[in-house]
Amino acid sequence: MRLLFVGFGTVGQGLAELLLEKEKFLAENYGFEFKIVGIADKIMGSLFVPEGLDLEKALKMVKEERSLASYPGGEYKKDALSLIKETDADVMLEATYTDIKTGEPATSYIRAALERGMHVTTTNKGPLALYYRELADLAIKKGVQFLFEGTVMSGTPILNLLRETLAGSNITEIKGILNGTTNYILTRMEEGFSYEDALNKAQELGYAEAVPDADVQGWDALAKVTILARVIFGGKGNPFDYPCEGITKITAGAIADAKDRGKRFKLIGKVWREGSDVKASVNPEEVDMSHPLGGIMGATNAMTITTDTLGEVTIVGPGAGRTETGYSLLIDILKINGIK
Repeated sequence: MRLLFVGFGTVGQGLAELLLEKEKFLAENYGFEFKIVGIADKIMGSLFVPEGLDLEKALKMVKEERSLASYPGGEYKKDALSLIKETDADVMLEATYTDIKTGEPATSYIRAALERGMHVTTTNKGPLALYYRELADLAIKKGVQFLFEGTVMSGTPILNLLRETLAGSNITEIKGILNGTTNYILTRMEEGFSYEDALNKAQELGYAEAVPDADVQGWDALAKVTILARVIFGGKGNPFDYPCEGITKITAGAIADAKDRGKRFKLIGKVWREGSDVKASVNPEEVDMSHPLGGIMGATNAMTITTDTLGEVTIVGPGAGRTETGYSLLIDILKINGIK
C-alpha cells in the first residue's frame, strides 16, 4: 500500500513510529505491507520519492529538526495540494492543523485526494464538523474510503463502536467527556487547586496550549459533538449552531459544594434526538459520582451511549496523545487494507 503523509507533526510522526515498530507484526498478522511515497509538511518541508522513501531516515531528520528538503533526491518544491494531485498513492494520511471555522486547508487536501481516487484517513476535526456529508458523498462517488476514527476520541474507537459494533441498535443519546484538558483541570480543582493554578499545571504538562481557549471555552468538545451529530444522527448543524459553555465560570466553591452532595463537575458534550430534530450541546454538568462518567479523572475521555438494546454503554480511553492519535490513523489504514 502506497501511503502519502500530509502533515508530519506530532500525529504524523506518531503513526510513523508505529509503522516502523509494528512493521513485521502488521505484515504477519494482517498481510499489510507499505511504502511511503511522499511527505508534505508546512514546517518541515516536502518529500517525494515514488519508489518509496526510507521512513526511519525521514523521521530521524525531522526529530533532528532538519528539513525534509535535504533528503537526498527527494526534495519537492511545490505545495501540498500539488503533491496530492501528482502522487500516485493509495491512501492519503491527513494530519494537518485544525481550523474549526473554515476547515482549511485540510478540506481542500481531502477533496483533492478523493477526486484523485485515493482513500483518505484524517484526524482533522474541521472538515468533518463542516463538510462531512459532501466529503462522504464524494468518497462514495469515487469508490474509495473516507475514514476519521481519530477525530473524536483519538485512538479510543468510539466511531467504530457506534457505526459498526452497535449496528442494529437505536442510539438515542451520546454524552460524555470529550476534552481531556478540561477534565484534568476540574480534577485538580477538586483536589484544592485554583482554576488558574490547575490551568498552569495543565500547560506545564502539555495538556493545554499557551492560549487555551479551544479547550476551556469548550470549542474542541463542540467540534467533536458536531461530528457525532452529523455522522451518527445525520444532523446538518455547524459547530456554532449549538449551545456551548466552557469551564471558566466554575468556582472552587461550586466544586466543593457538588462534592459534598456526591456529585462532581464535568464538561459534558451531548448529542440526542428530540422528535425529528438532532440536538447537541457542550456544558458543565454535575454528574453523580456513582455514574461511570463521574469516576473519570485526569486527562481521560469517556462516552456513555444510550441504546434500545443494551441500555447504557460507556467507553473509556485516551482522547489525545502522539501515539494514541497516530494509532487512530493505523486503525483506519488497516480497515482500508482489509477492504482492498
